[in-house]
Amino acid sequence: MSRVGKQPVPIPAGVKIVRADNVITVEGPKGKLSQKIHDEIKTEVKDGQMIFTRPSDSKYDRALHGLYRALVGNMVKGVTTGFTRDLEIEGVGYKVEQAGKAYTFALGLSHPVSILPPHGIEIKVTAPTKFSISGIDKQLVGQVAAKIRSFRPPEPYKGKGIRYAGEHIRRKAGKTAGA
Repeated sequence: MSRVGKQPVPIPAGVKIVRADNVITVEGPKGKLSQKIHDEIKTEVKDGQMIFTRPSDSKYDRALHGLYRALVGNMVKGVTTGFTRDLEIEGVGYKVEQAGKAYTFALGLSHPVSILPPHGIEIKVTAPTKFSISGIDKQLVGQVAAKIRSFRPPEPYKGKGIRYAGEHIRRKAGKTAGA
């Protein structure tokens, strides 16, 4: 069996899970998420847990089994606690500022880069060079973080750019003086 798929998803108090027409809807204190699942993957709620079963041991069914269990597990975690990605900006003059609902990044380019976060995503600027992205949808939080990081990814010589908090950048030696 799939190692991920065979583990039941615990349903905490205050979370409601409904499956109707191959769509699982999870509603909790932070919001509501929906996910369409394959019709061959069966679900059952028993003793405060959601259990996923698959029709056969084919490679395709095993992959779907673990996938949908992980997606529903992330949905449950998202509506109860939410997800957060912390990012840091490193470089002289590099910073982020909030201007209304938009966020403006000064990244050493010829122009400032602005972004308007999508619905359900919240960006908090804790310092001019530190900010965090939070929301209930794990995929959307990661996608927005990756998009912002792509504005100026960290470079290996001086380490300047936008990086995830705690991310280690392998540094390269620069040019050496000739003898």
